[in-house]
Amino acid sequence: MKNKCIFAGTFDPFTVGHEDTVKKCLAMFDEVVIAVAKNGNKRCEFTVKEREEMIRAVFAREKRVRVRVWEGVIVDLLKEEQTPFYVRGIRNTVDFEYENADFFASRRLSGELIEIYLPAEQHLLHVSSTLVKNCISFGKPYAEYVPAAVYEYIAGRKGNV
Repeated sequence: MKNKCIFAGTFDPFTVGHEDTVKKCLAMFDEVVIAVAKNGNKRCEFTVKEREEMIRAVFAREKRVRVRVWEGVIVDLLKEEQTPFYVRGIRNTVDFEYENADFFASRRLSGELIEIYLPAEQHLLHVSSTLVKNCISFGKPYAEYVPAAVYEYIAGRKGNV
């Protein structure tokens, strides 16, 4: 059995914090599946296809990363991908509380779930997709908050730099 984990999220857009979490996963797992959430209840700035393309561009040279779109509950994705390992990045206590509550709800659906919390590096604690979207919307610099491939994608899409 291949040692594989799932890292799922909206990734609207994918940030350097997300990238750091994936790099940590690559140090522990043979394969990382990045699941781009398709959530009709959430209004995203970028389409699911755009988010998927941005992430593929970031990891274009990394064969151990696979990007896919996902809609549904995480335990179903874990079962489909045949892995119990679900990775969550944690920046602060707010993230921890949210993820912990979600873990217990998911755990009721599948006792096989193994959730792994990876703390953000101190210099990335303030980075979020919301921060990036706010910078874009107010015309402020955001290159340091996203991987270079994401920055190029967004700049090409919107003419924002």
